[in-house]
Amino acid sequence: MTELLRTTDPTVIAFAEALLRGEDIETFALDVHMSVLEGSIGILPRRLMVRPCDHLRARAILADNGIETVA
Repeated sequence: MTELLRTTDPTVIAFAEALLRGEDIETFALDVHMSVLEGSIGILPRRLMVRPCDHLRARAILADNGIETVA
């Protein structure tokens, strides 16, 4: 899996997952339960991972919808 997106905004992760699911791209969210350690203040970013073969297409889909991805 390769990192596609990193954000502290959980709504961006949910939106990105929905967009990619609609294009049959599997995703895996990491660090979603880090709020237990940070006290739910939202300072630790969450990551969205995709398969390497889907990375370029996923970046294009998110860019078309105004979501910045990791370089």
